[in-house]
Amino acid sequence: MKLAILSDTHGLLRPQVVEHLKAADVILHGGDINKPTIVEELRQYAPLYVVRGNNDKDWAEEIPHSLTITLDGITFHMVHNKKEIPAILSGVDVVVFGHSHKYVQEEQDGVLWLNPGSCGPRRFHQEITMMMAEITDGTLRVEKITIPHQTDG
Repeated sequence: MKLAILSDTHGLLRPQVVEHLKAADVILHGGDINKPTIVEELRQYAPLYVVRGNNDKDWAEEIPHSLTITLDGITFHMVHNKKEIPAILSGVDVVVFGHSHKYVQEEQDGVLWLNPGSCGPRRFHQEITMMMAEITDGTLRVEKITIPHQTDG
């Protein structure tokens, strides 16, 4: 199973990101979508699991603040802001979050923590990133995807 993991699109789906989405079986979005049209577009490519970010206003009332899902035997807990993750995460293999726009891929106490960074408008002179991941025989392999950018902010 191939997963596209992204966050903080802030109303922009770059063509390079869309190319990766087309290869995904499932899309995980860590919030700050900013527009309902982005959700609709994401759903055209693969089943979408999404959480609400701090910039997702009234239009996003139906989107949960946190979500726990199991895909091919691996349990993911999703939330936009890492500060909102419960202190005790029982039965969770992977935490997906966003908000900081900073790429994170680290293991702590047997849990894999993933922040795909931001693949929307470039902010704070940070790189534009997302993740592609693959679940094979109960193992998750994650690849960092860096999107080339022009001077767009």
